[in-house]
Amino acid sequence: MIRFQASPKFDKAATFILLDKTQIHKKSFNLITNATLRDAVKEIVDAGQFHGEERETFPIVANKKVLLLVGAGEPGKTNLTTLRSIVRQAALSSCFKKINDIELVPHNRETETVIAIIEGILIGTYSWDKYRKTTEKTVRPIEKNYILAVAAKKEYEDAVVTCQGVSLTRNLINENADIVTSELMESTVLGLVRGKKNVAVEILGKKEMKAKGLNLHLAVNQGSPNEPKLIIVKYTGAAKNVGYTAVVGKGVTFDTGGLNLKPTGHMETMRSDMSGAAAVIGTLKNALALNLKSNIIFVAAVAENCIGSKAFKPGDVFRGYNGKTVEILNTDAEGRLVLGDALAYVEKNYKPSRFIDLATLTGACVVALGYDYTGLVSNNDALANEILAHAEKTDDRVWRLPSYWEIKDYVKSEIADLKNVGLPKGAGGAITAAEFLRSFVNDTPWAHLDIAGTSFVDGKGRFYYGHGATGSGVRLLTSLLKSKE
Repeated sequence: MIRFQASPKFDKAATFILLDKTQIHKKSFNLITNATLRDAVKEIVDAGQFHGEERETFPIVANKKVLLLVGAGEPGKTNLTTLRSIVRQAALSSCFKKINDIELVPHNRETETVIAIIEGILIGTYSWDKYRKTTEKTVRPIEKNYILAVAAKKEYEDAVVTCQGVSLTRNLINENADIVTSELMESTVLGLVRGKKNVAVEILGKKEMKAKGLNLHLAVNQGSPNEPKLIIVKYTGAAKNVGYTAVVGKGVTFDTGGLNLKPTGHMETMRSDMSGAAAVIGTLKNALALNLKSNIIFVAAVAENCIGSKAFKPGDVFRGYNGKTVEILNTDAEGRLVLGDALAYVEKNYKPSRFIDLATLTGACVVALGYDYTGLVSNNDALANEILAHAEKTDDRVWRLPSYWEIKDYVKSEIADLKNVGLPKGAGGAITAAEFLRSFVNDTPWAHLDIAGTSFVDGKGRFYYGHGATGSGVRLLTSLLKSKE
């Protein structure tokens, strides 16, 4: 939890103070209003023990209070991503291990700086510890309360709310796949919208999908004992004549690869294959909490790609909701099938003014961009540029990939309208997968975000994220949708 106070009080058991190199050089410690602590800091600086370098820390104990000096680096040179990482490192310091209430004094009060600090705390200190062994000697981390020494502002309160949506998304992704089924995702959405007057909900299950012809979605799920779901929430926050932005998330709750089975080393994190739908749900939470003055259609296309006698097979041909037939050449290229039906259904029945879809769609995008940038493909320059601007603002990093006229031929089938893989040997896999999706949106402005690399950290950490889900896309979408107010 974070709350705000206009100036530091130094009345808590612990404080950490961010100081940059210029403040150290000029010995400018005006923010340290407690005289005893200020004198202690001066002594440390005079002794040459602290210089304000990036990630530098120095603990002090004075008046039975813990004071952690944290270096913020050179003003103008330390970027906000690094600042978030610095704050995370300090917040997780062993100095604060057994302390509940921690005061934080920023090195400056610029709005972007304070928001980065908030995210460094709330996103940086998140951990998924539900299944950690707990004994008398190993207990769960203490829930921390942070008091940030800045006057409260709407931007800061909104940043806290946005981070809560990120946490919901991360929780959904990190949980066991047999718990986060389509039923749980449906109940999560219904719990969020319960009692809200400006929402309408439509949920298609297996029976409704079969009746309406969402056969691509059904094909992916046919080997699973769990019900497929297409969950749609129409949120009206603006006048009804204002266009709706549809945000559509791939929700494959577990992806074995189907009969084109994934090998060891590629399946272990596939509970995260519903990260796109989880990001849509986290953004829905934010839209409701922030009461966004925008019109939005939230869509979670949920299925499970299992093996078994009923699983769909390579070589099969299915007709999608929009009437186009698709040849299945690889059952591990399933996300585009689920999304294709969802995009076509929403376009026909809800007529949004633009689409943004999010999906852990291709390993090829990870090969192209690594783990730090989401891939963007779009048929509309204005929408693409808007996304890129909000990606820069929110640190939900995005890089635009090309889309060109000839690429449509790469997803044409010899026996059907389309095939679900493009060029041989995976060449251009990210952009051909996006081109497949483009076939389902006609001329509606559309942007595809491939979050395969950015949605999950399989290791010790990246930037200011720990192991597991990152909540990729939630800050970006929340900022973009909020800007339409």
